[in-house]
Amino acid sequence: MTEARAVGTKGVPREERESQIVRAGTEEFGKNGYAGASMVEIARRVGVTKPLLYQYFGSKDGLYLACLHRAGDRLTEGVAETMAADGEPPERMPLAVLSAIFETFDNDRYAWKLLRDPTVPSTGEIAGVAVGYRYRLDGFALVGAAQLMHSRGLDDDRDIEAIAQVWTGVVDSLISWWIDQPDQDAAAMTERCSRIMRNLFGW
Repeated sequence: MTEARAVGTKGVPREERESQIVRAGTEEFGKNGYAGASMVEIARRVGVTKPLLYQYFGSKDGLYLACLHRAGDRLTEGVAETMAADGEPPERMPLAVLSAIFETFDNDRYAWKLLRDPTVPSTGEIAGVAVGYRYRLDGFALVGAAQLMHSRGLDDDRDIEAIAQVWTGVVDSLISWWIDQPDQDAAAMTERCSRIMRNLFGW
């Protein structure tokens, strides 16, 4: 890559500028959804022009996809690594997964919202990518529910599906609550959830 292409606006390297735009875009899309997000506002947050966003990402869809891939890859990889780790008994895995999510999004909380944004187009590339990430996350929930139920001698498939559905809703609600609690970092949320689970379920 030539020096002219490697450097973005005001001497900022292109890779760094793209990262700044994606982070600003993630917050804007997370707060307002795909439909309500403003490219002008994203440009203002970064301190660049709106045409530069289109130069880097091609379109609003292109920027949203960059933000979505960043959020989805980080989350699914973190959850997969946590669930693959040895040593956690099934009843402790829900807390371990929550802790991994909190750590992943501690300084980037609105990224979570992109994964279940109800305002994205119902067809096309964005819809397909979003569905793919949700499918992976729902699959993790199903595996975790099965492990937990089997450890207690229960193997009804419909029960497992129901528990996985409940767990998915609980996680979404917890993260949504956490977004509005800036004083609660990842460690504080993990401790809070540990206390809740211990008192409610004896885990």
